[in-house]
Amino acid sequence: MKKIAPSILSADLANLASEVKEVAEGGADWIHVDVMDGHFVPNITIGVPVVECLKEVSPLPLDVHLMIERPEEFIEPFARGGADVLTVHVEVCHHLHRVIAHIKAKGIKAGVAINPATPLGSLEEILDEVDLVLVMSVNPGFGGQEFIPGSLQKIRRLKDWLKQRGLEAVEIEVDGGIKIENAAEVAKAGADILVSGSGIFGLKDRKEALRRMREAIL
Repeated sequence: MKKIAPSILSADLANLASEVKEVAEGGADWIHVDVMDGHFVPNITIGVPVVECLKEVSPLPLDVHLMIERPEEFIEPFARGGADVLTVHVEVCHHLHRVIAHIKAKGIKAGVAINPATPLGSLEEILDEVDLVLVMSVNPGFGGQEFIPGSLQKIRRLKDWLKQRGLEAVEIEVDGGIKIENAAEVAKAGADILVSGSGIFGLKDRKEALRRMREAIL
């Protein structure tokens, strides 16, 4: 079953607990948490303390996406803080296998993310070690960007690649510019987890947004 993961990057952070409760009641599957450091991406967002607070109020798994340099230094804090899924970028991990092994040793799911211009070949030696691959369909750093159409072909190629290697259990997550209007084609291309920020939190009725997105991807 395909999952929808609302991204709190577009939520009202002053009312985060109620925002999370609303999307959870509306049928979301995961809560996506974008962590940015102002170095790897041109923005600064949130850190471990917010994840710790979310863990206390969220009935859903916390999908933590580390868009930061030196992610290996933060695995322990985020795992201890309540992350259920921890995803790092291939572009910043010099010892990616070690980082993924460290995440899995914490008893949580490990993911690897790639930016729009990063070739799939960079994942060849790590695919059989991860639980998911996060395909960025915008250049990371800011919410509300437009979906990059070429991402669909990248998702299809990755899906075929996983099938050919007998790795169907590895989920494909797609993050960036996903809205009700394009959710169906992203899902059809092979996405298992759809991350949506402004596509859900940007609408007044979040439960209705989730209902419509769920209907679209089914």
